[in-house]
Amino acid sequence: MRVVVAEDGDLIRAGLLALLEGFEDVEVVGVAADLPGLLAAVEAHAPDVVLTDVRMPPGHGDEGIRAARTLRRSHPDLGVLVLTQYADAQYALDLVDDGSDGRGYLLKERVGDAAQLVESLRTVAAGGSVVDETVVEMLVSAGRKRPGSPLSRLTPRELEVLGLVAGGLSNQAIAEQLVVTDRAVEKHVSSVLTKLELPQDTQTHRRVAAALVYLSEIGAPSRAATPGPRR
Repeated sequence: MRVVVAEDGDLIRAGLLALLEGFEDVEVVGVAADLPGLLAAVEAHAPDVVLTDVRMPPGHGDEGIRAARTLRRSHPDLGVLVLTQYADAQYALDLVDDGSDGRGYLLKERVGDAAQLVESLRTVAAGGSVVDETVVEMLVSAGRKRPGSPLSRLTPRELEVLGLVAGGLSNQAIAEQLVVTDRAVEKHVSSVLTKLELPQDTQTHRRVAAALVYLSEIGAPSRAATPGPRR
């Protein structure tokens, strides 16, 4: 697995490199400290996956997220794992706004578990999705503790619909696959969003948030059940 690492902090970058060197199947082929350097490293080294910080030069804003969007267009099969100290649900939503396949969002505190980090890289490189459990909790929290899994609130049909949503299908595509009406799918999606008690935001972001919940608890949907990647 060929990896490009983008991190502007010298100590953190050195720590990541030392950690990844401990895995025989991982090869760091490029290193960058800013957004232009990251994009250049991808062009020069053709990695399987990028491990990047969210905030780095030149603006120390959302460079890692913007890099993921750019790479979605220029290198659609390239995985991007964002590693950050910010438990920011909006960053996670923005990361997967154009599709959750091959995208991951983890907090830097997970670096203490080298095996988890590398497994997350493998998952994202293979086209799967990884979302930090802390961020998922932020997305589904309604100001109170929830007993059990939030998915347990859903009916079998709602869970099936949510799985297809997480796979990137539109309501029309879901209706065609389940042989039901578009209106029936709309009702199921609306019920799912209500039962998961997602933050009141745009319909698009609530839909992505629901997909994040599913991906965190169930894992990436089967590719056989979805059409081609949304690219």
